[in-house]
Amino acid sequence: MGPGGKQSPSSLPVPAGGSCLILLFCLRLGASCPLSCQCPEHAGAVAVHCSARGLQEIPKDIPANAVLLKLDANKLTHVPNGAFQHLNQLRELDLSQNTIETIGPAAFSGLAGGLRLLDLSHNRIRRIPKDALGKLSAKIRLSHNPLHCECALQEALWELKLDPESVDEIACHTAAQEEFVGKPLIQALDSGVSFCSTHRKTTDVAMLVTMFGWFAMVITYVVYYVRQNQEDARRHLEYLKSLPSAPVSKDPISPVP
Repeated sequence: MGPGGKQSPSSLPVPAGGSCLILLFCLRLGASCPLSCQCPEHAGAVAVHCSARGLQEIPKDIPANAVLLKLDANKLTHVPNGAFQHLNQLRELDLSQNTIETIGPAAFSGLAGGLRLLDLSHNRIRRIPKDALGKLSAKIRLSHNPLHCECALQEALWELKLDPESVDEIACHTAAQEEFVGKPLIQALDSGVSFCSTHRKTTDVAMLVTMFGWFAMVITYVVYYVRQNQEDARRHLEYLKSLPSAPVSKDPISPVP
């Protein structure tokens, strides 16, 4: 009680649940954003900015209502299975400018329906993970990766929706046909080149070699079988010739009295 019968501010009554609600709200804000990241919120949607934070792994405490997730310019080398499976509201995912080499087959499970843009440019991806990207309806950026141009890559690209703004920057770092090394992949495909035709020719040659090998084995077996039978027949004939023959009487048969 203060002077004049007035209550001091410290003695004013506080609602029983007020402090608890404030505490829970603060704890929620503290736990809703990964450490060292920024998570501005607008109209209930969260944008998670974790660019250039030196991250070596994808954070596990990304808020479920995130619509934008920027993980670019970090040190990520692998995208594990189920890394984003709880982010069913995510619309844009930026994984560019990392050192990603491998992507799990179920890395983007849970994002197939809502994701609109996936940026994987400027990484170290050599082969397209068809199982991981084939089910996505999002535009995908794959430029500036050391891609190996082969039949498997061509077949995977048929199922992807590449971002038209960066598709011309996808180049063959290595290739099944050396003349395409360093050239834009789309330019090679537009010229009518098919990496799969080379693959099929190689397969056909291998099949012909295999068939010829089997044919040669069959012929060899038949020749051996015939020669073996001839040898057995010769031995049998020699054995018959070596048997003593019964003597034949030269006297005429005498009539019976």
